[in-house]
Amino acid sequence: MSRISINRNKAKLRGVLGIRARLVLLALILVGPLMAERIRALDATRSQQIAQAARDFASVARHSAEAQQEVFASVEAVLKSSAYIYTSAAQVNGSCAIMRASLRGDMPWIRSLTVAGKDGTAQCSTWPDAVEQGLSFGDRPYFKKALESGQFVVSDYLFSRMTNQPTVMAAYLAPGLTRDDDAVILAAVNLDWMAKLMDNLGSRPGVTAVLVDQAGTVLAAPANQKAAIGRPMAYLEMLPVIAAHTRNSDRRMGSLSIAADDGTQRAVSFATIPDTGAQLIVSIDEAQVSAVADHEIRTAYLQLGLVCLFALLGALVVAERLIIRPIQLLETMAERFGQGDWSARAARNRLPAEFIPLARAFYGMAAKLRGRERELRASNEQLTVLASIDMLSGLANRRGFQGRLDFEWLKAQQSGDDLALLMIDVDHFKLFNDTYGHPEGDACLARVGEALAGLANHTSGFAGRYGGEEFCLLLPNTDTARAIQVGEMVRAAIWALGVPHATSAYQQVTVSVGVASATPIQLEQAKDLIEAADAALYAAKRRGRNAVVEHGFVRTFGTAVVSLAG
Repeated sequence: MSRISINRNKAKLRGVLGIRARLVLLALILVGPLMAERIRALDATRSQQIAQAARDFASVARHSAEAQQEVFASVEAVLKSSAYIYTSAAQVNGSCAIMRASLRGDMPWIRSLTVAGKDGTAQCSTWPDAVEQGLSFGDRPYFKKALESGQFVVSDYLFSRMTNQPTVMAAYLAPGLTRDDDAVILAAVNLDWMAKLMDNLGSRPGVTAVLVDQAGTVLAAPANQKAAIGRPMAYLEMLPVIAAHTRNSDRRMGSLSIAADDGTQRAVSFATIPDTGAQLIVSIDEAQVSAVADHEIRTAYLQLGLVCLFALLGALVVAERLIIRPIQLLETMAERFGQGDWSARAARNRLPAEFIPLARAFYGMAAKLRGRERELRASNEQLTVLASIDMLSGLANRRGFQGRLDFEWLKAQQSGDDLALLMIDVDHFKLFNDTYGHPEGDACLARVGEALAGLANHTSGFAGRYGGEEFCLLLPNTDTARAIQVGEMVRAAIWALGVPHATSAYQQVTVSVGVASATPIQLEQAKDLIEAADAALYAAKRRGRNAVVEHGFVRTFGTAVVSLAG
């Protein structure tokens, strides 16, 4: 059963994968890889664009970070030189004036410079109100850290107590002659100036560039993102990832790809400003950066769909015009051949050149089939004749005789003429065979058949061997009187053969003849005529054989006609 099921499935599959389907599949095989390769190339281009944009912005971020580093380095240098000047000038009690006089005037990244004592109280400042108001920095973490460590310290984002503006404070210890004389030099860094250094970032859609402190508060941003200053940076979730990356590496800058909380995929470049807690972070929305490439990819998919559609339609049209229709023409021609129309031809101009040899082969096959059909018909006719002839007597056999009887019966029905039938039986033929043997019996039957054939030609009748030693003679358009005459001619012809028959009362072969003649309107069917002639033959046998008896009357050799009873 499994083999049958598999074979059925194979047959169904072959039915589905017809010529049209195979051409469509071929078109897809040819077109699909080309378009798929184009899409793959566009996708690779998209990835390259994202990678190139990430590299470009990483380079810009690195340069910007270096510029920010130079700013903080300049601030550090100013604080260190101011600390030295302040410490040196303290010995002549003119330290504040000397320090203020020594400051350069071309440092736009420093808003103010202040000296705070060990307790954090402003003692000297380029912002006069700081001293007058007794401004104190003692509670500021950056002040404490600078005082304790003696190192250059940069604060997180805060609001200046002097100007109430967002700023970043830088601090450096100015050691005195004693620890009680220690002071801290403080610089308020101008964030606007730092933002100007970042104007070359963030000019493209999908790009965010910010300078943030350790808490993620935006210290500086390009002009078009200025509103973000002082607020937590967007995509704050980047900071832990960046921190983890810097912990596992000695590098203070790098690039990452991060999935943001809003679902966007962002390429992030970061750089840590040395000696500070600040970081410059540039993030790129890959979807916006690759918008052009994505549009091209969508267009490529649309083109792939259209190309495949046109390829399918083209394959179907080509299959229909160049393959299916010619096959249908050849199929129609073959059907006409099957119906016996051997003159069927397909128009040559409607067949592709590849199908013309096939059409010629069809024509040749049709010619051979036509010849074979003629031969077969001739053979069938011969077989029909042979099947209707008794080979021993040369007359029609029972089948042939029955066919001729049916024909003559219908003909007589249409014309209303008489139809006569003679049933003829060789007398005592079994004794003849027993006495002389079957070969002589066959020879005897052959001579009887030959005599009947001659009489049939003479009387326009039809002679046949009905079976065994029984013969029949059909006489169209013959009434009873004429039929009796022909019966006598048959009996006399067989008598004239003079074939010896020692066991017969007549010492030679004789025949008994039963005669029946009627019109079809008198009888229901042809077999009634046969039964009447057979009954007359039976009567002739009872009368002593070698006699001619009609149905209803009997005639014996050399006597007159005598009426029969019943």
